[in-house]
Amino acid sequence: MNKTLTISATALAAIIALAGCSTTPGSNPGSTMAGMGNGTTAASSRPAAADAGHNGTDTLFAQGMIPHHAQAVEMSETMLAKQGADARIKALATKIKAAQGPEIEKMTGWLTAWNEPAQMAGGHAMSGMMGDDDLKRLDAAQGNEAAKLFLQQMIAHHGGAVEMANAEVRSGENADAVRLGRDIASAQTREIADMKQLLAAL
Repeated sequence: MNKTLTISATALAAIIALAGCSTTPGSNPGSTMAGMGNGTTAASSRPAAADAGHNGTDTLFAQGMIPHHAQAVEMSETMLAKQGADARIKALATKIKAAQGPEIEKMTGWLTAWNEPAQMAGGHAMSGMMGDDDLKRLDAAQGNEAAKLFLQQMIAHHGGAVEMANAEVRSGENADAVRLGRDIASAQTREIADMKQLLAAL
């Protein structure tokens, strides 16, 4: 399973629709998402007011979690569109979509307020992201096969989000972002346990 950053056209469109385009220049810390906890600060050349209340970890957390969440929403929509899918799996997909859509909007608002770009600079890796082949397999699968595949992929996807959220909790500065990181880690850890139980029962 390809867990590097790969965003489909649908997911990218969702990000653009929710985030809008940011034309404000800004630098991004040079760490990967896995190494977000280094606490790198934003460029010193930016006005102090624009940097107040957040650090580089907060910026990378929001920039990375937006496309990560967008892909989870896309995967959930794919599952919800399937005919005759297990009601428990559809309920889970509905829950994921309902939770992560508003969080995308919240993080987009933070980046705007922080005068930071909505998208990360190239070269950053995010754990748990599905590749194009993974998404195509989910789209083509039907019935019990689709349910199992959705759970397997979402377990891995949630695992990556928990890693990113925990990095924010360890090293973030912005209180709201740290709180969201803690909430994501807690909620998605519970959902991973629930999905593992569902997968074992299929």
